[in-house]
Amino acid sequence: MWTKYVLIAVAGTAGTLARYWVSGLTYQLLGSRFAYGTLAVNVIGCFLFGMVWSLAEERMAIPALARIVILVGFMGAFTTFSTFAFETMNYVRDSQFMLAFLNVAANCVVGFGAIVSGVWLARAL
Repeated sequence: MWTKYVLIAVAGTAGTLARYWVSGLTYQLLGSRFAYGTLAVNVIGCFLFGMVWSLAEERMAIPALARIVILVGFMGAFTTFSTFAFETMNYVRDSQFMLAFLNVAANCVVGFGAIVSGVWLARAL
């Protein structure tokens, strides 16, 4: 059990560093006028999540522990957006379009509201 936690933590560290590097490189190349770094991390993360999940679930090419370490550890630190996109894709795949829409709307609207509220509260303190 502890081995799995350590592996997830190490992969998480690698994911965090990869996020920092990819985002920084993207901003250096394209500038910071738009959130290119975040967009690059999210798109790359979604692509990699899709590949790993498909290889693990459909082709059984990635063992269960490695899948957990990669998807939870590395990808969880690299970008949680990939998990959000994966969950939304599953709703669409299962023809649960209202849940897909609700997931997108809730994460975007409530997430934006939460960050505005956090800034407002911090400024009020």
